[in-house]
This record gives sequence, structure tokens and C-alpha cells, in this order.
Amino acid sequence: MVKDKIVVLTGASSGIGALTAGHLARAGALPVLCGRNEERLRQAAAAGGGSAVRVLDVTDDRSVEEAFRSVLEEFGRIDVLINNAGFGLFKRFDETPLEEFRSMMETNYMGIVRCTQAALPAMKKQGRGHIINVASIAGKLATPKSSGYSASKHAVLGLTNALRQELAGSGIAVSAVNPGPINTPFFDQADPDGDYARNIGWIMMKPDRVARRIAGLVERPRDELDLPWLLAAGTRLYQLFPGIASRIAGPMLNKK
Repeated sequence: MVKDKIVVLTGASSGIGALTAGHLARAGALPVLCGRNEERLRQAAAAGGGSAVRVLDVTDDRSVEEAFRSVLEEFGRIDVLINNAGFGLFKRFDETPLEEFRSMMETNYMGIVRCTQAALPAMKKQGRGHIINVASIAGKLATPKSSGYSASKHAVLGLTNALRQELAGSGIAVSAVNPGPINTPFFDQADPDGDYARNIGWIMMKPDRVARRIAGLVERPRDELDLPWLLAAGTRLYQLFPGIASRIAGPMLNKK
């Protein structure tokens, strides 16, 4: 059941986060939209995507602690946490400044660590909850010019898989969502020249499709959700036969 669930979403001021919140709100949930831009959060909430907003920077310990404390004070519980905040920069490894590696890891990985640590004690006290981490197919199938981004998402998957085992039997579900390319403003920063987006346009997913599937996990939890099916099949092939898959698919993956 989705109705009346308190769902905290990070990275919810636009894109997948805002769209997911909208689907959940229409299903009767009570989304709490979190992000750095208060004006955009309020616009998203006013458009039907949220019951409340919290200004939150996932890279800042105090900001995360204060936001989650405020949510618990107002609502008394957190039923679902959707860790969606993240960004990517697509550059060759030897052309990527150390600070950019650090920044992606701080947002994409440590942001999830901070938010999960802030929500988990309340979920344990409740004896129920659901943590949904938005990772990426890139965390399973790395491609050229994505070393920093893929590494951060690989870390998210490692964290998710370990946490799921630790929380087995606790009443708290842990899910990973691994989408492939999505037609969102993500690529404005990750791919400013637009070359990658043009090269993989045929497989790029519509944002609402992904948001709808993430919202569906709240009602029907599962361990992992890989999107789209073609890339999901490719990751399985790569995991089983990495050498063969690299030789066959390597040129196809070099699109950035």
C-alpha cells in the first residue's frame, strides 16, 4: 500500500525526483521533497508532487541531520527513503581533476550514506521501512569517460547489497534502481557538447517511464530494478563473460 506513506525523496526539485514524487502523491502517498533549491522544490510541490519540502544538501552532514530531524518532528516517521540526488561528469580519467572525482563520490555515494544513516534509526524503531537507492547501469557496466561516475555508482550498489543483507528480517527493504540513459537535464552537465546524448538517443528513456517504475517499487519492493531491458541483458552478459563482452561490445559502448 502506498496511501499515507511518508516518502522522503532527495534530488526532488526537478527531473526524476519530482516526477516520482508526483506519481506517489497521486497514489495517495505523502512525499517530502528534498533538495538544495527551495524555490524549485516549492514549485514541484505546488505542481502536485509533494506534501512538504526540506532544503537539504546531501554533501553537508549538518544539513542532512537537520532536515531529517525536521521531517520526523513533523510527521513522526519515515516510511520510505528514495536516495535520488546525484550527478555525473563524462571525461577521460587523465583529464578529470581530482576534485571532480571527489565531488561525484561525495554526492552520489556519501550523500546516500548520510541520508540513510539519518533515516535508518527511525525505521528500525518502527520495525518497518524501505530504502530505495537510485544507482545506475553505469555501476554495473562502465564505459569510456565515465570512470568517476561509474565508480561512484558501483559504490552505491556495494552499499545497497551489503545493507540489504544486514537488514534482512528487520522489516526494512532495500532496493537498487539502475537506469540507463534518461532524457533529463543530467546531460546538460555530464555531456555539455551533446555528443553522447546524440549518439545514444535511440536508447534514451523518457523520464516519466523511469519515475513511474521507481514509484512502483514503493508498493511492490524488489531487490533490484534494471532499465531498460536491453542494457539489463547487456550487464548480465558482461558479468558472466567480461572478456568476450568487452571484445564484442567495446566499440558500441564508446559513444561519449
